[in-house]
Amino acid sequence: MVESVSLDADDRRVLHALQLGPRASFARIGAVLGMSERGVSRRYHRLRSQLILRVVGISRHDRPDRADWIIQLTPAPASVDAVARTLAARADTSWIASLAGTGGLFCILRTTSTDFDMLAQLRRMPHVGAVTAQRLLAPVAGVGGWPGRLQALTPEEQHALREPHHPAQPTPLHTRDDQRLLALLATDGRMSVARLARASGIAESTVRRRITELTAHGVLMFEVEVDPKLYGRSIDVICRLDVRPASLRTVTEALGTHAEVAFAATTTGEGTVLAILELTDAEALHNYLADSIGALPGVNRVHTEVVADWIKRAGPLPLPHR
Repeated sequence: MVESVSLDADDRRVLHALQLGPRASFARIGAVLGMSERGVSRRYHRLRSQLILRVVGISRHDRPDRADWIIQLTPAPASVDAVARTLAARADTSWIASLAGTGGLFCILRTTSTDFDMLAQLRRMPHVGAVTAQRLLAPVAGVGGWPGRLQALTPEEQHALREPHHPAQPTPLHTRDDQRLLALLATDGRMSVARLARASGIAESTVRRRITELTAHGVLMFEVEVDPKLYGRSIDVICRLDVRPASLRTVTEALGTHAEVAFAATTTGEGTVLAILELTDAEALHNYLADSIGALPGVNRVHTEVVADWIKRAGPLPLPHR
């Protein structure tokens, strides 16, 4: 599907605008970009209908009892697809990829920090061999979107669209109403307040207020899912860096400035930093490792693994069209 689609300059401007204001109205986006409301809507719905663009609401449980784990599994070759489908159907998994080199699977699992039985359950899955788990410690790059798609708007346009910052404040535990809203926004982050109210049975005024409050408190954020191939990035790479502790801050600060880095975080395990890279081709990967990574102090070893396919990204699997 992606191969038959291309992005023009205005498509890229709309996508950049959605990253800054994921729930901004088409009228507001159009006013800032100098485009008609109808034109913005048409571009959004064209890309969304072709399943190459989604805005999804992501629940962030930034509490001490929550943990994200980087999981790598090595199922029996004949069982890879079945294990991938099982993982993808879970609400606590995201960023599931099949790996070209090992034939294994990569994913992020969210659980409580003390629920080690969940990891044991993965190891007991039928036809699963080795399972490695690294706890994600702190995101250091790519939070808020891959920088490769954040270059289409002028600074003035970005300022006009950027959502206002609200200092994080303690927030009460989620209510059942909140959980219903978060589940709906996970399937479509741009679902209108009216549709959210009808689907959840919650008053529109409450829906509008809770989205604002949950976003301000950092419990709810929005991810714009777009295939990097539309930006000429044909190779996705899982990169693990073994970094000396004394150089960790220097290395992670540098990764945050690299356009090739879609996401990076410090982790437990043998590699102290994990990065997801988006590159144009194999030569670009070579040059990035030799010139950018090679110039960083304190990097002892680098391990790379090419992604064969993304099975699930940030949000739940999209429902099939009827």
